[in-house]
Amino acid sequence: MKETIGIGIIGTGFARTTQLPAFRACTGARVVAIASGHRANAEAVAREFDIPNVADGWREVVARPDVDLVSIVTPPVTHAEIALAVLDAGKAVLCEKPMAMNAAETDAMRQRAAQAQALALVDHELRLLAGRQRLRARLHAGEIGRVRHIRFRYSADSRASATRAWDWWSDERAGGGVLGAIGSHAVDACRWLLDAEVTNVCAQLVTHVSERPDERTGELRKVTTDDEANLLLRFTDGSLTAGTTGTISLSMVESGQMEHSLALYGERGALMIAEPEELFRAEPGAGAWQRIKFTPTPIARGMRDGSWSRGFTVFACEIVKALRAGRNTVAHAAAFADGHRAQLVLDAARRSHERGCWVSVK
Repeated sequence: MKETIGIGIIGTGFARTTQLPAFRACTGARVVAIASGHRANAEAVAREFDIPNVADGWREVVARPDVDLVSIVTPPVTHAEIALAVLDAGKAVLCEKPMAMNAAETDAMRQRAAQAQALALVDHELRLLAGRQRLRARLHAGEIGRVRHIRFRYSADSRASATRAWDWWSDERAGGGVLGAIGSHAVDACRWLLDAEVTNVCAQLVTHVSERPDERTGELRKVTTDDEANLLLRFTDGSLTAGTTGTISLSMVESGQMEHSLALYGERGALMIAEPEELFRAEPGAGAWQRIKFTPTPIARGMRDGSWSRGFTVFACEIVKALRAGRNTVAHAAAFADGHRAQLVLDAARRSHERGCWVSVK
């Protein structure tokens, strides 16, 4: 068993709030280098987390002999190039979602990962939540029978104000938008829970805030990404599915209480999990949800509580354990092949929006 896994981080946003506190809490992990598009950001984060090396660019992180795992926490437009370079260097890779810009890129990434036989994972950390694990176990034990419908709902107001500055999230060329950021999680959750693929999708993508001020000049710039997305889904038939339908509703511009929930409605009742990690069951005809008690997922010190923080706390340590033991898989984690399947759905959703009709996922 390898004593310490050296980690290189590329990007400083989500890495600072979530990934670095989680890796810091893992036995046998050491973040040895960090890079960012703005060196000053990397230097500030390095000081905060006692990271010994600030790289001039991502290629320097990838090339370091003391880096075993590279975590890509950058805008999606950069994911494919960096991930392929990491795999070519013979190293493990954790890639933020959405996995890449389109299915052509994710296909190349999954094929390269298979050739390298490397640990190559997408950061769908919500799979590792104790609540989602419990929900999936109960679902697959047949508690609610075959699933008739699955519903994913996410609403927040983090981009509701038109005064929020224009950034990469506003730029379709960088891979911004709610469909990729949250829709990738929603699609992955549906696939993982149901053990079924999405066959058809009908989607509507909306940009409610069409202009945002440039953070340097204050001049208004056009927003080219979606801040609301609504999807209708159909799934393959399987052990849990027969004519199963799905809805995904996403918004970053809805004021009020933030909502993040996933519900499955079956022949013999329903199961639901809600932010941050509350699990419920409903009996047919009962007219109400009943809370299911369980031990919630722990959270690393220094994180703001929430499902992503809890999930990554566990996910980070499972990745480190796997690498220390010489394994290239993590139980229940999303591999690059899963990321590719999710990307096919996202691409189909965009085609559906453009054409105004249902489209096949292929």
